[in-house]
Amino acid sequence: MSKKPGKSSDDGKPVSNDNAELRQKAAADAARDLAEDAFEDAPEAEDNLEGQDGETEDGEGQEAEETEPSPEEQIADLKDRLLRVMAENENVRRRAQRDVEDASKYAVSSFARDILTIGDNLARALESVPENAREENESLVSLLDGVTMTQREFVTTIERHGIKRIDPKGEKFDHNFHQAVFEVEDGENEPGTVVQVVQQGYVIGDRLLRPAMVGVAKPPAGPDSEGESGTKVDTKV
Repeated sequence: MSKKPGKSSDDGKPVSNDNAELRQKAAADAARDLAEDAFEDAPEAEDNLEGQDGETEDGEGQEAEETEPSPEEQIADLKDRLLRVMAENENVRRRAQRDVEDASKYAVSSFARDILTIGDNLARALESVPENAREENESLVSLLDGVTMTQREFVTTIERHGIKRIDPKGEKFDHNFHQAVFEVEDGENEPGTVVQVVQQGYVIGDRLLRPAMVGVAKPPAGPDSEGESGTKVDTKV
């Protein structure tokens, strides 16, 4: 059986159908081999990509490590923080100690302020008895002596607890410790001088417990007194 001539080749020679089929099969086999090779090479390509990503991440990690502070800088920062914490703790300790001392020193302020009226009443009782009555009545003298002793004991007791009496007569008016209740025309004392004490004042420690109620001197009234002195006493508490 004779073979049918196929198409002509480039050189003009006829090509048989069997050769064409062989070529097509060879081309298909080559394409399949290329696909298999590409499939086999795919994991290696992925590994290469992962390796490149890893190198990138390592590079970023190295840059991050390079930006981290040195051990000396970290130690200096920790020392600074420690010193700040220690200073704050010392301030808290001092404030707490001061609060405890104040509480111990001024805890009786309210109680002391309430019992001051007892001393005021004892002083009023002594001042209310005229001198001639004392000479005429011996029993009254004995009573007054007892009241006087009680008043002295009262003053001694409150002083033992840090409470002292304010007697500002003859001193300049001080609004921190005195409370002016009236002004008195006085040509002998300077304006602003305390000339009369209506009620004794008291302090506890270095704090005012009760201001002294006083009368303050002012220039005598006259046509030229106000113009000459021009002094006005600040009696605000």
